[in-house]
Amino acid sequence: MPNDSEPAGLLTLDRRRVLAGLGAGFCLPAPFVRAAPVGGAAFREDPFALGVASGDPDRSGFVIWTRLAPKPLEPGGGMPGKPVELSWIVTSDPEARIILRQGQAVARPEMAHAVHVEVDGLQPGREYFYRFESGGLRSPVGRARTLPEPGQEGTIRFVSAGCQRYEDGFFTAWRHIAARNPDFIVHYGDYIYEYKALRRGADRRVPVVREMPDLPGKCLTLADYRHRYALYKLDADLQAAHRAAPFLASFDDHEVENNWAGYTSENEGVSRAAFAQRRSAAFKAWYEHMPVRPAQRPKGPDILANRRLRFGDLLQVDILDTRQYRDPQPCGDGWKTCPEAKEARRTMLGRQQEAWLEAGWRGPPARWNLLAQQVPMMRFDRDPDPALVETHMDKWDGAEAARQRLFDAAGAARLGNLVVLSGDVHHNRAAELRRDFDDPASANLGVEFVATSISSAGDGEDRPATTPKLLAANPHLKFFNSQRGYVLHEVDAHRWQADYRVLDSVSRPDRPDMLRQRCVVEAGKPALHMA
Repeated sequence: MPNDSEPAGLLTLDRRRVLAGLGAGFCLPAPFVRAAPVGGAAFREDPFALGVASGDPDRSGFVIWTRLAPKPLEPGGGMPGKPVELSWIVTSDPEARIILRQGQAVARPEMAHAVHVEVDGLQPGREYFYRFESGGLRSPVGRARTLPEPGQEGTIRFVSAGCQRYEDGFFTAWRHIAARNPDFIVHYGDYIYEYKALRRGADRRVPVVREMPDLPGKCLTLADYRHRYALYKLDADLQAAHRAAPFLASFDDHEVENNWAGYTSENEGVSRAAFAQRRSAAFKAWYEHMPVRPAQRPKGPDILANRRLRFGDLLQVDILDTRQYRDPQPCGDGWKTCPEAKEARRTMLGRQQEAWLEAGWRGPPARWNLLAQQVPMMRFDRDPDPALVETHMDKWDGAEAARQRLFDAAGAARLGNLVVLSGDVHHNRAAELRRDFDDPASANLGVEFVATSISSAGDGEDRPATTPKLLAANPHLKFFNSQRGYVLHEVDAHRWQADYRVLDSVSRPDRPDMLRQRCVVEAGKPALHMA
């Protein structure tokens, strides 16, 4: 019988008694043998209910992640308040016929029994597989890929996606992404939504498609955020995407609070100290549930989220943080015609991150330079009057001088092929980045691909009624669509192809995805071609 003092998901056993009880001629299938590890615990329920993930690859390895949680939605995930050992392997095939790397890790209660294992010593530009084991139970098998060396690149295939509100729809797009086995996935943020749960029939424009179990309140404490991540990670389609490819994970606003900026809360009257406490809880839970390296482990309310990856000489990826160091939104946020947005002092990245980005551009050149970030960089004017400009203050439009500094630095570095990825706005957009948006004849500096949401804002529509006015007000905007989905990118030395793939519905499960628009950029020619 289980010890009543142990959490329900665990059974403490004496190793000799287990072996004696099995006896000769008695065996269980390998994934379900409940032998106790050295740590002394065996599980009565699957400790890998939240799946596995990999991320942040380099030429010799990547990080692999899991969290032991046999009862994910209970406090502590159904785990004891003590460390538990687990093992891991990396193989050249999903059947684990040849083990290339293996080791032990310790899942500690202060980190929600999550582990971040940095695997190295592998070959560049190769596909690998991995899994974990604890208490005699094995995790699902995950797939990862190391970064290529110069000359190995060939064609890189990857996905950009994000914004997945649980209540707004099913995460079917992640299943389609997983089926494509991309080299990696850029998740631009809004992995969770921190809002109070809503019931079906709630008075809102977007119907509640599925309710969160137990209808939790909004996330404020570490326990709140841990519970929310666990709930999201139980989604089978999201788990499939994590198994399929390494994630390059970043956060936007809803991992903490809607439209937060630095130490400024969206809500009036929240002190810096109180918001720092909330940031600390949010960042800790984000780290515990993301396949990022230990270098990204937060220190209180601070976290190092910007980082750089290099795919041989073909592609340099700079992951940016547009939340932690930005100035508060000017003119009280929202859609505005706002003179404050032009102030020279305003920043989106902070001076230190700006300097880091510029220094990276002065290094050995890559064929393509990618900025993987959160909010749209393009000007997006919603006022059809050519004499007026009305933009949203939470985007780069709210820090025009910061955007111009970035453009000037890219020009000084003579970047021939600049591509920006973003999200946040629940629309698909493809645009050319003008050196000067006030000058219609200004040259293009690069292009931007804005990915719509996985589910946030519900089903959406193909071509909203405002589309013609938006295209007229923004001549650099070449494509606009408001359905759900993701962007599939294929990159080689000669061209960048971005396929906007959409679903006709996320309020119904199991819908197919379809190609809505193909965009092509030729190397050395920063202009969009609609294919």
